[in-house]
Amino acid sequence: MTLSHTNGPGRRGTSRIGALFAAPYVLFVLAVFAVPLGYTVWISFHRFYFTAPGAGVDSPWVGLSNYRDVFTDPVVGRAFLNILIFLVINVPLTVGLSLVLAAALNAKLPFRSFFRAAYYVPYVTASVALVAVWAFLFGSDGLVNHALGGLAPDPSWLVNTHLAMPMIAFFVTWKQLGFFVMLYLAALQNVSRELYEAAAVDGAGSVRRFFSITVPGVRPATTLVLIYAIITGANLFSEPYLLTGGGGPDHASVSPVLVMYQKGIEQGHPDFAAALGIVLMVFVLAISLLARKISERGE
Repeated sequence: MTLSHTNGPGRRGTSRIGALFAAPYVLFVLAVFAVPLGYTVWISFHRFYFTAPGAGVDSPWVGLSNYRDVFTDPVVGRAFLNILIFLVINVPLTVGLSLVLAAALNAKLPFRSFFRAAYYVPYVTASVALVAVWAFLFGSDGLVNHALGGLAPDPSWLVNTHLAMPMIAFFVTWKQLGFFVMLYLAALQNVSRELYEAAAVDGAGSVRRFFSITVPGVRPATTLVLIYAIITGANLFSEPYLLTGGGGPDHASVSPVLVMYQKGIEQGHPDFAAALGIVLMVFVLAISLLARKISERGE
């Protein structure tokens, strides 16, 4: 009988080769993510100013002063409330619609390739072009208002305090739907066709097969879709900036990232923006972990 030595020289050599191949990615993560994150944390505890190249300005330690300013700023509070409204609308719609569409597009139907491409086109189209289409439809003099006539909301959709954020949530759902449909389509390839055939033989209808086979079969993909939708939604910037002119009426559509841009770049307070960025990161991490627990509870 021969015994295999899992920790022998060959195994160590393989580990070194694996580490060598992984090193470029590790360096990339350190350069692009870890180092900027550490610098952001440092800035958030100091009074920091942007300066010209070569100019030196003191950055005194201020402790939690920047974080106190963040938590007492009413615009920041409104921004996080807006993001919660956005996530409550966008995430369920994204998960539900993308799964239903993926299940439909996974079946044999005419022009299936065309429909798959059609749903994906908005995701790869420049946001500026899509915003122009959305403004044409839902602007004050847009096509939808003309069609509704006296039933159109006043103020209009994108300048309405109560409707601005929901409209942005619908816009982002529509724009990103194709990407999540593709994720679910990939996951559906791992669900055995025999399960559907056996369920059909037992008399299960299409709705029963969907909830009994499709939904459990793509649960890992659902967790991924949930977390990705939360992360992208919490980092909302271009849509409120372009659709509502930088936050809409009474900050009705302002987002934390938009506040970071306004405070850090436009108003010259990068220390405030850095503290807000750290708070946003913790917020997204907490919401993502909660969503993952809820998603995986049924496994």
